[in-house]
Amino acid sequence: MEEPEVEVSIVIPCLNEENSIGIVVEKAWQAIQKMGVSGEVIVADNGSTDRSVEIARSLGARVVEVLEKGYGNALRGGIEAARGRYIVIGDADNSYDFLETPQMLVPLRDGVDVVIGSRFLGTILPGAMRWSSRIGNPLVTGILNLLLGSRFSDSQSGMRAFTREAWRRLRLQSTGMEFASEMLIQAWRAGLRIAEVPITFHPDQRGRPPHLRPIRDGWRHLKLMLTYSPSVLFLAPGGLMMLLGLSLMGLQLLAPMDQPLWLGPVRLDFHWAILGSLLTLSGYTLIQAHFLAKIYSVTHRFQEQDRILEVGFRFLTAERVLLLSLMVILIGLGMDGWVLYDWITRGYGALVSGHTRLVIFGSTLAALGVQAFFHTFLFSMLGDAYKRRPPI
Repeated sequence: MEEPEVEVSIVIPCLNEENSIGIVVEKAWQAIQKMGVSGEVIVADNGSTDRSVEIARSLGARVVEVLEKGYGNALRGGIEAARGRYIVIGDADNSYDFLETPQMLVPLRDGVDVVIGSRFLGTILPGAMRWSSRIGNPLVTGILNLLLGSRFSDSQSGMRAFTREAWRRLRLQSTGMEFASEMLIQAWRAGLRIAEVPITFHPDQRGRPPHLRPIRDGWRHLKLMLTYSPSVLFLAPGGLMMLLGLSLMGLQLLAPMDQPLWLGPVRLDFHWAILGSLLTLSGYTLIQAHFLAKIYSVTHRFQEQDRILEVGFRFLTAERVLLLSLMVILIGLGMDGWVLYDWITRGYGALVSGHTRLVIFGSTLAALGVQAFFHTFLFSMLGDAYKRRPPI
């Protein structure tokens, strides 16, 4: 016998919410009845030791036990168990009002894929949001908007609605509170249509300390966003460091052989070339990390194919990069070899500043060439996996 079709599933993550879970479940049922649709209320319990499960079941909710700890795990478990065409999520502490569910579904029925209930576009009642969240939420939202080029007003809202098809395309993996940020990042990258709806944020009725830890969870959000943005995390600082480092070493080569380099009143001796070498090698390492992160992101289906990687794998074949690496190594060793030859012919005397600067530059080039040579084999192996990746 086939199960009746469900239009709306309301999913509520829960961990020791006996003071409020009854109110929340009742509001969820009232919203479904108000809309006049077939629906279900799912409580995704994450290991409650109080009466939360008992209360939820007594009010007709279907309880899904999620053993893996974490807000994200609880939501994923509940959503995967849902059968509705439209899925609505919200916390169990009654801070989000499920009686507002009908207005969350309006954009979905108009073709939107994901709807965010925005507290900052709506109303935040007195005592509903702590001062740390009033600062932290806009800050995290601002960083997310900067990285994505989006204009969200409340990226951390816990009340959301989305279609089942949209959920299948998101492929979320976060286990904790950063689930909220990952959902928007993946939805944005997948080209899903996202809308915000004003909602009212109420003081919670949990009667216990909140699960949210502002510093810990804020850091997890930031780490997630940067992980999904390797160009910001690796490429931009790496490219800047390498450019600055090469410039410092290159400028040193313009100085007279036995004289320091003067830029106006500033004396740039060979010590600046050492700093340039450090920046160059560190920057190159970050750039390599960027492309490794990009390959990982694509092969693990976090994002679609990357145009730069496609071009790189097509034109920068292993043979070409190995040849280029050998040329860079030989140039670097040639610079060091010339200094060695000149030092010997001068009778093994003290090295002049020009020699030191040249050795630093040459040794840096040789080190870069060695890194590139051996990393080429790694990139070649990863390139094979990249080309065999499953379609999204």
